[in-house]
Amino acid sequence: MKQSELFSKTTKNLPEGETAKNAQLLIKGGFVNKSSAGVYSLLPLGLRVLNKINAIIREEMNAIGAEELLMPSLIQKKYWEQSGRWNTDVIYKTGQGSDYGLGWTHEEVISAIAAHFINSYKDLPKAVYQIQTKFRAEPRAQAGLLRGREFLMKDLYSFHADEKDLNAYYQKVIKAYKKILDRLCLKARLTEAGGGAFTKEFTHEFQVLNPAGEDTVLYCDSCDWAQNKEISKMEHGNKCPDCKKGSVKMERGIEVANVFKLGTKYSEAFNLNYLDKNGKKNSVVMGSYGIGPTRLMGTLVEEYHDEKGIIWPDAVAPYKAHLVLLGEDKKVKKEADEVYKILVRHFGESEVLYDERKASAGEKLNDADLLGIPWRTIVSDKTVKMKKVELKRRSEKEPKFVNEKQYFKLINKK
Repeated sequence: MKQSELFSKTTKNLPEGETAKNAQLLIKGGFVNKSSAGVYSLLPLGLRVLNKINAIIREEMNAIGAEELLMPSLIQKKYWEQSGRWNTDVIYKTGQGSDYGLGWTHEEVISAIAAHFINSYKDLPKAVYQIQTKFRAEPRAQAGLLRGREFLMKDLYSFHADEKDLNAYYQKVIKAYKKILDRLCLKARLTEAGGGAFTKEFTHEFQVLNPAGEDTVLYCDSCDWAQNKEISKMEHGNKCPDCKKGSVKMERGIEVANVFKLGTKYSEAFNLNYLDKNGKKNSVVMGSYGIGPTRLMGTLVEEYHDEKGIIWPDAVAPYKAHLVLLGEDKKVKKEADEVYKILVRHFGESEVLYDERKASAGEKLNDADLLGIPWRTIVSDKTVKMKKVELKRRSEKEPKFVNEKQYFKLINKK
């Protein structure tokens, strides 16, 4: 892709009041555009990142036997009333007489759907998920993509014959979420938390410890114990209640995923039952599991940036390689064009961004740092004379001058 043909451009101007680092860098880089508080458009560059995040999520969800579907965002009032959540203050209500609400979660809808297909113990267990736009009447829309009024969510729902089977799948989802976060290069702590409007049981959150987070996480410096401060009786400096050896630390955290044991709350509300081997009717036991792709995108920027811009992990970068032409000499341009062809053959045409714009060297290099593509390759009068190219990894300070063989050996080694 030639950079001169990109739909968006980098900018120095930010919308008023945008203080979150993820929002600042994503807007400056042309990844997103702010429509209103908590509402952002994903521009082509941003959508490329988001699609890669979603691809990783889909792979891991499919690996644990979940099937993908898509439910409506517009949910009729009767569904919310059946579960007793119509008056929840996070629902955007719409339609004449407020007959509909925009979905912020889909326990009601999936329970009603499942009641059509689950009748016997032979129909269990089942698991389905969707990646869908959600809406939340958030009074404190802030922190860019970390707390929005419109956002993307992957929500998974599982259906079981009993608590034992639910507990086993619950642990399977936790392992899958850990794999997703590992592939995204995000280190998260599994944190015990309250159930909110979903369940009376304790639940678990995946918290990335970062000053940009709005949650306060208490955790042990020696073991895996962690609790959200909202439910915890522990304080900073206490001895760990689990291992009895470590000290309790306290930091801000970004909640990027959560898992809930719903039990029979929604199956009872929607007559979601099954007949067991003895012909006895039982309520289906359910679980609900969420992970936020857009919030993950914002978290990645909060975790991976410097004073110059974003530093995307390889797995989700909008492009793998960024070729930058410096100078307007025809010989240099011809050499850059040849390098572009070589990079396309190696990475694929969709993974190489070629900055062939007529712009100053400073502007091009600043834009490259801002966009944060993992590998920057420079072709200039200097490199042509050396019969090499300048290669620099975004996360490293010093470039290297390499020939083609050295180039791919270095990249493949990384």
